[in-house]
Amino acid sequence: MTYKDILVSEEKGMGIITINRPKKYNALSVQTEAEIGLALDDFEEKGIKGVLITGSGDKAFSSGADIVPYLEIDLIKSIPYLKKLREVLWKIENFGRPVVAAINGLCLGGGLELALACHFMISSAEAVFGFPEINVGVFPANGGGQRLARLIGKGRALWYVATGEQIKAEEALNLGIVHKLVPPEKLMDTCRDFLVNNLFKKSPTALWAVLTS
Repeated sequence: MTYKDILVSEEKGMGIITINRPKKYNALSVQTEAEIGLALDDFEEKGIKGVLITGSGDKAFSSGADIVPYLEIDLIKSIPYLKKLREVLWKIENFGRPVVAAINGLCLGGGLELALACHFMISSAEAVFGFPEINVGVFPANGGGQRLARLIGKGRALWYVATGEQIKAEEALNLGIVHKLVPPEKLMDTCRDFLVNNLFKKSPTALWAVLTS
């Protein structure tokens, strides 16, 4: 299958999805979301053991929704994007095999919603997180606030959603948003090792039960 906005590869039973829009800091469009969903479907059909999601380059995992098209459309016309993002996040959350987000830079807005839907988040020590939507008069509309609240508590999540305040990597680790911090140059190798030499050695049935319970 040919993709426009993502790169897809496989190695050692692992599927890798790379959001490939570096000039836009890997901003998510309807096309990007659709392709991520299709790649997940393909991995599931192939019986892939786990998935790694990251962003192209070293600047951003994803800076959020690609807002340029939305400057020209109204709320009603933005619904297809919101629906597609919701479907993809649900698919990730309920994949039944481990999905790891490798956070290699900015992880904001819709990008953070995408990462929070993954089962595990391993981050570069230089990454930055946040929901800046409030600063442009909107809010994280696809479960980002709810998923964040489940990790760090309602009060703390409310603070970050309502203020748009950014979260540095070390604070994200202390809050429990990410599972591990590593130097940027070791991020991908650490994520690969976590999947191949840790999770893939567990009972697939037991792991499925843990992920879907």
